[in-house]
Order: sequence, then structure tokens, then C-alpha cells
Amino acid sequence: MAVGCTKIGAAFLALTDETAGRAAVIGRGGNASQPASGYLVSQLVEEACATPEYQIRPFQVPPIHGHQPTHRFRLRISQLLPPLRRWCDQLGVRHFAMPKPLNERLAEGQAAANAAVKPDAPKQYTEEQRKPLASHGPDIEQGITFAAQDSLPKLPIPDLENSIAKYLKALKPLQPPREHAETQQAAEEFLKGDGPELNEKLKKYANGKTSYIEQFWYDSYLNYDNPVVLNLNPFFLLEDDPTPARNNQVTRAASLVVSALSFVRAVRREELPPDTFKGQPLCMYQYSRLFGTARIPTENGCHIGQDPDSQHIVVLCHGQFYWFDVLDENSDHVMSEKDLAINLQTIVDDAQQTPIQEAAKSAIGVLSTENRKVWAGLREVLTRDEGSNNADCLGIVDSALFVVCLDYAAPTNAPDLCGNMLCGTSKIEKGIQIGTCTNRWYDKLQIIVCANGSAGINFEHTGVDGHTVLRFASDVYTDTILRFARTINGQAPSLWASTSPDPSKRDPKSFGPVSTTPRKLEWVMTSELSVAVRFAETRLADLIQQNEFQTLDFAAYGKNFMTAMGFSPDAFVQMAFQAAYYGLYGRSECTYEPAMTKVYLHGRTEAIRSVTPESLAFVQEFWSELEPARKVETLRRACQAHTAQTRECAKAQGCDRHLYALFSVWQRGLDEDGAEAASSNGDTYSSQGASSPDPLSSPALSAQSDDGFPQRIRSSSSPSPSPARLQALPSLFADHGWDRLNSTILSTSNCGNPSLRHFGFGPTSGDGFGIGYIIKDEGISICASSKHRQTKRFVDALESYLVEIRRMLRAVGERDGSPASNRARERDRGVGEGKMKRGRPIRSEGAAKAASVDSRVGSDDDDLGGYGFFDAGMLLQALQARTGSLENTVLAAVDKAMPRRREPLNYEIHYAISSIAITMRLQHTEGTMRSDITELFIALGPLINEIGTIAGVSGLSFGVSYEGETIHHLNYGYKDVEKQQPADSGIVYGIVSIIKCFTATAVSYVIGESKLEINTSIKDILPDFEAAIPQPPSR
Repeated sequence: MAVGCTKIGAAFLALTDETAGRAAVIGRGGNASQPASGYLVSQLVEEACATPEYQIRPFQVPPIHGHQPTHRFRLRISQLLPPLRRWCDQLGVRHFAMPKPLNERLAEGQAAANAAVKPDAPKQYTEEQRKPLASHGPDIEQGITFAAQDSLPKLPIPDLENSIAKYLKALKPLQPPREHAETQQAAEEFLKGDGPELNEKLKKYANGKTSYIEQFWYDSYLNYDNPVVLNLNPFFLLEDDPTPARNNQVTRAASLVVSALSFVRAVRREELPPDTFKGQPLCMYQYSRLFGTARIPTENGCHIGQDPDSQHIVVLCHGQFYWFDVLDENSDHVMSEKDLAINLQTIVDDAQQTPIQEAAKSAIGVLSTENRKVWAGLREVLTRDEGSNNADCLGIVDSALFVVCLDYAAPTNAPDLCGNMLCGTSKIEKGIQIGTCTNRWYDKLQIIVCANGSAGINFEHTGVDGHTVLRFASDVYTDTILRFARTINGQAPSLWASTSPDPSKRDPKSFGPVSTTPRKLEWVMTSELSVAVRFAETRLADLIQQNEFQTLDFAAYGKNFMTAMGFSPDAFVQMAFQAAYYGLYGRSECTYEPAMTKVYLHGRTEAIRSVTPESLAFVQEFWSELEPARKVETLRRACQAHTAQTRECAKAQGCDRHLYALFSVWQRGLDEDGAEAASSNGDTYSSQGASSPDPLSSPALSAQSDDGFPQRIRSSSSPSPSPARLQALPSLFADHGWDRLNSTILSTSNCGNPSLRHFGFGPTSGDGFGIGYIIKDEGISICASSKHRQTKRFVDALESYLVEIRRMLRAVGERDGSPASNRARERDRGVGEGKMKRGRPIRSEGAAKAASVDSRVGSDDDDLGGYGFFDAGMLLQALQARTGSLENTVLAAVDKAMPRRREPLNYEIHYAISSIAITMRLQHTEGTMRSDITELFIALGPLINEIGTIAGVSGLSFGVSYEGETIHHLNYGYKDVEKQQPADSGIVYGIVSIIKCFTATAVSYVIGESKLEINTSIKDILPDFEAAIPQPPSR
């Protein structure tokens, strides 16, 4: 955001659906959400409106007709106060004066407290202060977190024949007819032979077990030998803190740590409300495995170790390790947020004392990115001498609650931020790796904070799914906002059932044996370790260079539009992935999406196979010349099939987990006598399928080994199974279909809420894409990764599809007048514009020909799109369809316009094209954005005028994209005016001097990433606005 607009942007933050989530509370309770949002927004609006120096700067109208307009506009915050107050009143909020910054208030409070106490007087503590379990909520219902565990049903084993039928259905659209016939034969043989026997063994094995699949799935993860970075660990990118003053590294990190510790306390005291789905409680087991855990590699596979009583955190800065205690033995806080900030700042200052090139040579964290067997050998080197310095340091890291990574980098664009959260950055300086990729420990939960305050989470998810970490991230983000709200109003709600006593008011003796002073871990770098760090870094740099990331923040529509049109949002987006891929490659590939099964005890996920016969029919028809109505109907059937499959999978009635369990039973050679030997205790883990390794490429063996943890660490690993019998591979698993279904090309996962900006993971196959997406009310956020498989082109194709399918839906809806389409159009356009669409237009005889054209040709509000599938060729075809033989005339007009001659822009632009949307992509190189856009309009003037004269139509929808983002979308004629700018610009400027808005109902400005919308008449709010707009000539 531009300098000078920071506070304005903050005041505007919650004024649109798109950005409301940044200021709104994402808490689980509906009552807690609205007040905090109101407190925050109201306070920011008050501050901005009362601060003259933060009024928006004037903007100049660019030159039109070769001269510079003399009128200058000034948009004052005070003019916007009435509509802002109306908006706030609708929320039922209170208004507060802007408090001083948090650090100043803390400092003043401490100074006042120090002044009140004589230096030589011993401090007195009350009885409550001496009790570490003192709570601000005396009437607490404890034990609610896991209260429903005993009543949860066990994961059911599906019927074998049903699983085989679903398996064949999933493979049919992926296989040629001959191959599918072979797969059908193999399935029939399996049902007549090995299948029933293996299924009976599985049922016997499941007796007395928490879950029939849990241990098998757990082993498939822990025996994955490739590096976990980019292959297994997902990431969450959090939204920025809605209070700009707190978006610096140390303040943001301290705030997130305090909230994370409150979450830890709630879990340990069993005060965290259980997750529910439609009122049904979900399994909460994974929360007990989220903190104090570490993935420990051994020669025979990994195991998970945990310190259930962990009290400290580890902080990584410039690849150097620090630690200090943050909880007492009762899981209460021993440090205030101010003290945490002081510790973190001390760590940053100390880390900077060592040149980053020197620090990189001892960045032990990079070893956690190695091949697991290599890393296992290096851990043996570190722990070779029991009680040695390195062994103790390793034990401190392994047993920490979580790791906080303070990065020196400050990525600004979304792809770079996502890459930093997933795998760090690679930067070589003087032959030394100084990127943030060495500032990680991938075997644990990590909270990553960049130098600019951007924050995210990277997690080792053998034992936890994305849904669990999403709850953690959401609650942490929410608590940071609520705690700030309580500094404004002490009566603001709290997310927690009880709060930890204020550490500054407690007797230090009540903390017990804790060490709150940050301490640096000094690793003894032997020559063997130094060489290992060097080689691990170069291999990691190779891995980073082999992958690329692209993001799409699609803001044209979101969940609201999809549901209004009668579609499941998730199914709608899944069909978008398939259509975009088919449009690029002409085929459908194996697509994976996980469905949560936490309604069952220790439930994890089931695989949704998004490619179905219905989806294949849709993508084929979409790229054909069929009527739009036919395409929309096929899309509807495909989405309905996807939704039905999702419901089945959520009930654990898919086929993947069942068949993989049968494969594991065969592979282990389990029988009644060996079943118990092959299982471990109940404290096991499974995995999130969204980024799971291919079961066939992972060893199905694991072994018990020394855990290597310090005394407090408890190990949970798999004992060695009996060897598989020497027998032929069952026909189902020997068939090509099994390999095809387990080779995922599009690995997708829908995971998010307003606390997240992006979510993603690496591709799960060398020729595949990893796609994390978040469906918001008015947009879709997508992060795609691949091993340089034209990721940007795929994202562009996806954006183009989303725009085109909306055009089709509206065109078909306008013809059939369906209630769903009517609701969607009214939601997007508003009442005023919707009213103008009602009634039969009266046309002159000369315009009858144009009036008879099929309305599906174009749309008047395609505000996204660009060069690609829906390019100028389609526009020419559309024009031909409207006017007969216009090709020569239009081409001549194009040739005339292309030299970009600076000719006067004819006001007839207002009446040029009504139902055909022109979308062009502007290549911005040098010069100001204003001059580029002016040149573009000057160049288009003759073309638009020529077409308008021939077609005799009455309006224009025009879109301009800048580096993949819409910067201008202008609807001429009786339409609204929307003007956007790139996120790095904070100056409001416009080209309103060529716009006449007769009945405008909305004006939308984008300042940085903050958006202000005024949904009322321009004349009511900006009296000077109308006078400044030139009048168009009469027709």
C-alpha cells in the first residue's frame, strides 16, 4: 500500500464483502464475531475521519482531446462519514476514539506501575496472584474438548462390491476402452479370488482397533523417504493484521505467539469447543498431537515423538536457533505480549551480529530438508554421544511446542509469499546460500513471520489434517484481533473459555522452574556436519528451482454467485479445474480432492475422484460448438454428480481408503496370528490425502527404533511387520488401472476461511499440479504449483474459463428467466440497474436487425478475461454474427487503430457496442499508467466509432488488464463505473472526463488492497462529481 494511504486503507478495510473478512472476527461463535468487527472498523473510521492529514490526495484527470482538463477532484474522508456511519450502524457497533499504539500503551502502563511502587519496597502479592491456576473465568466447563470422543462411531468398512463398482466408475473416464475392459476383467477376478479373503482379514484386523485404515495410512507417510519440503508439508498464508501499526515482524510474531499459546492452553485444559458439522461433533483427537511433536527419521522409516508437557518454543532467525520457556507447568503464560516482543527483538538483534554468510554455514535446519534416510544418518551423528551439546540442542528443538521462524526477507507479491511459506527463498551471495530456505525446521509445526509482518504456517501433517491446522490458524488470527479490541474496550469478547492470569501480576515463584531469558543453541559443527549442511543446501536449492508457484485472486464473483445460480461452490470450482486443463491439453487426468471423515473416531479423509463420466462430458461439450444452454445443463449434471460423490465420501463410502487397506493387508501378509504384531498402540496417526505420497511408491514397512528424544519425549512408531507372503500380486493391484488412479495429476484441496489469504502445497507428481483454493463469498483464491509445467498459463486459462462460464450462465438465464439467474444478476448489478433491464425495448426499424441477434454472443459486464481462449477472433466472429458481412470493414478499422494515432476521442464511444464485451490486455512497460491508458483509449477511438456507426448499438463494456490483474473495467452508457488500480498504487486517478453516467448506482475505488464502495447516487455524496463530467453529444 502506498505511503500516506495506510490509515485510509485501514479505515476502508471492512467496507466490502471481499475484504470484510480481514477485519471481521473469524471466531466460531456468531455472537463474538460481529462486535469485534464493529469495534475495529468503527475505531479506524473515527481515526481516519478526524485526521485531516490523511485525507485522500487530489487526483488529476488525464488529458483528453489533446489538452489537460482544469478541474481537479478532492475526495475527502469527511464527505464519506455519513455513509460510513450508516454502514457501521447496521452492524450495531459502538464508536471509540483511536487509542495510542500498543507498544506505547504497554510502556506507559509499565512506567506507571513502576512509579507506583517504591524501588526499595518488597513487592506484595495477593493470594490469587500466588495461585498459578487463577482464572478470569471461574465458572468454566472443563473437559468439553474430548467429551464426544467415546460416542463417535468407528470408521465403517465399505462393502467390497460397492468399492469395486466405484473404483471402476472412477477409472472409466481416465482409460481408453480397451484398457478399461482389462481393468473390469481384473476387478471381476479380484472379486472371485483374493478380494473376499483380504476383506475378511481386514475385518478381523479392525476388531479392537480405533480405525481400520489409520495405521496403514500412517505408515505410508512415515515411510516416505523423499524430502518432506515441497512434497508433504502444506502451508497457510494468513491475512495481514487489520491494524497496520501491528504489521511489523516483531509485533506480529509476538501477537501470534501469545494467541497460539492460548490455543495450547485451551487444548490442554480441554476447554476448546469441539468442532462440529451441522451440529454433529467431530473427532478432536488430532488436536492432542498438534504441539510438542516432531517427525523423527530412522534407518527404517520415521516415527512421531511428542513431549506432552512441553513449555518452550524455538525461534529461528538467520538460520540460528534460540529458545525460551513460555508456559508454566499448568500451561499458563509466563510472559506478557510485551515481554515476548522484547525477547524476539533481542533475538533479531543478536542474530544480526553474525554475518549472514557465516550463519548460513551452520544452518542446521537445512538438514531437515534432506532425504529421510540421509537425515536419519545425520541425526545419528548429532546424537552419537549421549549428553553431548548437539544431542541436547536437538532434544530442545524436537520437544518444543512449535518453531517460530523470523525471516529477513519481505516478499510483497502473492506468488513469492506462497513460495516463502512453502519452501523458503533461494538466494546465493558470494557462493553462499542466504535465502530463507535455511531458516526452517520442517519436522515440526512452524509459524513464519516475514520482515514486513506477513505471516504463515507450515506444518508437518503426518498426524494432523489441514482441517485441524485451519482451526488453529483461524482461532489464532481471531484472537489477535479480539485482544487488540480489548485494549480499546475491556468488555470486548474473548475467544477462550478462560484466560491465563496476567503474568505481570503473578508472583514469579508461582511460575516454577522456567527460563524466560532467550538462549542461543550453539551447535558443534564438525567437518562432517559442515559438509552435510553444504550439500543439503545445494540439493534444496535445486528442489526450489524445480518448482514454481502462481496465484489467482479472482474477484469477479464467488460463493454467492455460484449458489445463486444453483451450484455447489466446491463442485463448480472443481469443474473449472478440469475445463481449464482440458482446454490446454485436450484430455482429462486423474484428479484428487480430500473429503473430511472426522465425523468418525480418528477419521481423516476419503478421496473424491473429481473426474467422472459427467465431468468428462461437460469439458468436452464446453470446448465444442454446442449451444450455451446445452453446456450449462451438462455443467449442472457434472456438479450434481460431484456433490453426490462428496456426500458419499464424507460418510466414508468411497473406494480409495478401503482398497488401499486391502493392498496393505496383502503387502503385510496379515493373518489372524500376525494381526496384533502388525499394529501399534492406539496413539497413531494418519495423513491428509491432499498431498500424500503415492501408496505404491512408498514402502509399506516401518520399524521400531530408539526414539532419540530426551527423557520427556514419548515415541509413537510402527513395529516391524511380518514379511509379505511369496504370492502373486492380486489382479486388481497388478492392473494398469491401479497405477493410473494412484498417479495424481491434479491434486486439489479446498481449505480456508477469512483468516487465510492463500493455502497450498507442492505437486504430488512430476507432471502434476498442486492446487490449494479458498472459495470466498465474492471471490476465489487459488495457489497452483508445478514443476515448471506452464503454471501461469494454467492459471490464466482458469481465469478465462471462470469469466466465460459466467457469461454463459447469464446469457442462458436471461433467455429462460430462471429465478436463480435473476437473483444472481440482481445481486451483481443492484436494484437500479436491474430495473433498467425490465420491459421490452422499443427500437426503430433500422435497429431491428441488430435487435434480433442472439444475446449469448456477448455480455455487458465481463470485467475479467483477456488474451487467450476468448480473444479478438471470437469478437470478430460475434460481430459477423450480428451484422452479416462486416469482416472487411472491421479489419480495416482494426488496422486503422493499431498504429495508436493520437486522434481525438469521439464521444460516440458511449454508444458503440452494447452486448459485445471487448477485453484487451495492456502490456505496460515504461511511463505512467495514466499515459498508457490514455493512449489505449485514443487508439481504440476510431475502431469503436466505426463499429458503433455500422452496428447502431448503444453501450460499451471495456476491460483492461495489467500484469494479470484487472485495472480498468468501464461500462459506458446507462451503466455503473468501476475503476481499479494495481495494488502498488495509492493515488486515486481517473478517466472520468470521457464517462457520462446518467443513472450511476455505484462507484468503486481501489486504494492498494483496500476497497471503498458507495452504493448510492454519486450526486448525493460528491456534489462536484457530476459537474466535472463532460456531457456527451446528443445522438
